[in-house]
Amino acid sequence: MLRKIVTNPLFWLTLVGLALASVLPLWVSGYILGLLTVAYYFGVFSMAWDLLFGFAGEVNFGPTFLIGLGAYTAGILNGHGVSIPLCLAAGAAAAVIGGLVLALPALRVRGPYFGLTTVVAVLILQNLIVVFAETTGGEIGLTVPDVISIDAATNYWIALGFMAVSGLILYAIAVSPVGLILQASGQDPVEAGALGFNVAKHKLAAFCVSAFFSGLAGALLVFYMGTASVGTLVDVSVGVQVIIGAVLGGRRTIVGGVLGAVFLIAAGELLRPLGALSTFVVSAAALAVILFVPAGLLGILTRQGQRA
Repeated sequence: MLRKIVTNPLFWLTLVGLALASVLPLWVSGYILGLLTVAYYFGVFSMAWDLLFGFAGEVNFGPTFLIGLGAYTAGILNGHGVSIPLCLAAGAAAAVIGGLVLALPALRVRGPYFGLTTVVAVLILQNLIVVFAETTGGEIGLTVPDVISIDAATNYWIALGFMAVSGLILYAIAVSPVGLILQASGQDPVEAGALGFNVAKHKLAAFCVSAFFSGLAGALLVFYMGTASVGTLVDVSVGVQVIIGAVLGGRRTIVGGVLGAVFLIAAGELLRPLGALSTFVVSAAALAVILFVPAGLLGILTRQGQRA
């Protein structure tokens, strides 16, 4: 498997990208580092989502359910004096448990019903946050007493390192025999089952892996921003951004999700002077890439590298 990873042009393209990203703190401002820090966490969200959709073939329209569980669990515990490392572990565990509770019944249905189930889960979580406002902060948001660091470069390095490790693990799973079984299950679950593969078990495992990284990234993001709210972490529109980032970067590539997330956040910031029109321009550009370049932004870069 290691040889398969090393001989893939995508591996070397990713190394070049990481090398360039590693020197950014030397010559860019703290403001840009802050934007990239958020983009890297959203990149992990998109990579985790791509494992479930790109390989397992299950359309999760509610990735923010897992993100929100991890973020709010970590934030609430920290408010009660629990240390950040334990909060991060608890956030990831809560996302996995919540993912199991959601996936066990949801994977029994097929087609759009699975996606609808995940959307309902997000709406339920939003309502619970509002109902238990004394604990969660409600619509105002939850403020955590601790943050990982107040130094922009330190936060950037943590986000970059976490994104790199997450991408390596998720990509290794994707190119492993488990990833091949997931692809077969996603394309034709009946035939995959006839070949002797336990389709439900592998999809459930993929959901748990996706939940773990989503929840952990959500918890880390809370301790970077110092706050959690429905609008920034749980809202359906946030989930749409995660999904677009994964598809825009390149479906079934894992690391393409990072490229898509960085593009969306960078483009949104550059076009901020346009006001409300910026959302339209960014969405139109993303839609054009998705429609006319199915391989995504990473596919464009890979083809250019092969031509060179």
